[in-house]
Amino acid sequence: MPGRRSAELGEKPIAKLLVQQAVPASVGILVMSLNILVDTIFVGNWIGAIAIAAINVVLPVSFFIAALGMAIGIGGSSIISRALGGDDGAKALKTFGNQITLTLLLSVGLVIPGLYFMNELIPAFGGKGDIFEPAKIYYTIVLYGVPFLALCMMGNNVIRAEGKPKFAMTAMIIPSVGNLILDYILINRLDMGMEGAAWATTASYLLCCGYVFWFFISKNSELKIDLSHFRLDRPIIKEMSSLGTVTLSRQAVVSVTYLLMNNILFDLGGEDSVAVYAIIGRMLMFALFPVLGVTQGFLPIAGFNYGAEKYERVRKSINTAILYSCGLGLLVFLGIMFFAEDIVSIFTDNASVIAETPSAMRWVFAATPVVAIQLIGAAYFQAIGKAVPAFLLTLSRQGFVFIPLILILPYYFGEIGVWASFPIADVISTIITAWFLNREIVKTLK
Repeated sequence: MPGRRSAELGEKPIAKLLVQQAVPASVGILVMSLNILVDTIFVGNWIGAIAIAAINVVLPVSFFIAALGMAIGIGGSSIISRALGGDDGAKALKTFGNQITLTLLLSVGLVIPGLYFMNELIPAFGGKGDIFEPAKIYYTIVLYGVPFLALCMMGNNVIRAEGKPKFAMTAMIIPSVGNLILDYILINRLDMGMEGAAWATTASYLLCCGYVFWFFISKNSELKIDLSHFRLDRPIIKEMSSLGTVTLSRQAVVSVTYLLMNNILFDLGGEDSVAVYAIIGRMLMFALFPVLGVTQGFLPIAGFNYGAEKYERVRKSINTAILYSCGLGLLVFLGIMFFAEDIVSIFTDNASVIAETPSAMRWVFAATPVVAIQLIGAAYFQAIGKAVPAFLLTLSRQGFVFIPLILILPYYFGEIGVWASFPIADVISTIITAWFLNREIVKTLK
């Protein structure tokens, strides 16, 4: 049976626990986001704005395959958190072994056709015109490392489910720092261009995978598995899949969103508009790091206490997480509103991109103070193992609301319709999530 250092999730004060869990998660997301941000700055300044657009085209494909690991990680981690909370160490171990097997089978199984059909996939995701060739170079090399990224994403969520947020943070910091160092060496010093950017990214995945492997074979992990745990177990796979489908569906919707956005913006404004979206996309990953950190920190607390039937603590964790994340979201909103021009000028010297991006960025971040409610609400249902509401609420923001908006509004308002779709979708999905979450609290968490 695993050790019980994770038991503090059910004992410490919620506010202290949330800070303890959220700060390392936020730092890890910050460093990872900074990596993506600085990587984009390096690419934009050392290669060019077209290179930024090329990377943006490749991300949906590589991230969707890697998201299998995240989906398996989050789905399995929900089971592990509740199993540890319910003192069922055997189920936690079996779940972890199944996570590893499933991640390897699915990620490698998708990389092969991903490479075979790259000439069709790249244009489909907006890699047209001058974007195609640099995108193809980046895509080919990065896809070799995607199975390692999938293992990293899976393992990172399991580490957090054990109540070890500092190790999870380190797992995100090591590849990020490594990627930036390799970017400088391969792009700036060795002048390898897109190949250098791609190899730096792939090598960073290997670094992360090496650290995660070390964590689980060291004494730091409570989950000591053997060969018997790798054999797939149908009930565990079924439960893991129902919960992981939420994350995978979200990433699938993100990939579809990239596909639609890149193509719509290419038709409206060409390569420059795709580059504008690429910069805004990086800022979305970066600027929301504290809100996402609170969401990540909230997951194991809610899951553990729900499994232990400590419903008062679950309710308090929801309220505290929403309060913290909305406050942080307000700070992000103010920063974007006041400093959008300064932010954009860091990425590129392309005059057209610099002129267009600040206004678009303000539209995209307009509803940031309230969107935290949507993130926490959807995360809660996933943490407690209620797959259907978690699935519907997770997809409500981008799938059910945002995608129809970007297909309709640009027809009447052009590019401004694309950017206005973001806050409208955020507000509508937040209202829907708040209603479901309040009903759940009244009905279940008495």
